Amino acid sequence: MIEAFIKFPVTRGELNPQPINPTWILDGEPRARVRFLSGSKDGRANTYLWDCTPGRFNWHYIFDETLYVLEGLVLVKDEHGVEHTLRAGDTAFFPAGSSAEWTVKEYVCKVAFLYSPLPPQFQLLKQAYHGLLRLTGRKVPIEGAAGF
Repeated sequence: MIEAFIKFPVTRGELNPQPINPTWILDGEPRARVRFLSGSKDGRANTYLWDCTPGRFNWHYIFDETLYVLEGLVLVKDEHGVEHTLRAGDTAFFPAGSSAEWTVKEYVCKVAFLYSPLPPQFQLLKQAYHGLLRLTGRKVPIEGAAGF
């Protein structure tokens, strides 16, 4: 039987060091920590708790990341040079392949939802499969739901 609900009591003391790539650090000595919370069966979706002390650094996204800020304040400069302020209660999305400059003004803690997108050839296969379902009058799965 698959468990449908899991509660994750987490305290800051339970996070593990996750050093920021030293070549990405632009100012200060930011210290990041992380804790794995959950993952999908296929390994393409994972949830983490992440925190960081003040500093300025680049971040290069290899996964789609949706984050929710639990505590703190960070300024994020996107690839177009536009600066966005994220504070407790804010949500942001960074697509795989993008980059951003993070300026952590005060301690920040976030929940990060990471998703590994399908390679382009599999995306085409998925679109063809959904087209076939439509042609045969079958229900197409909701995008992002479990299944193909």
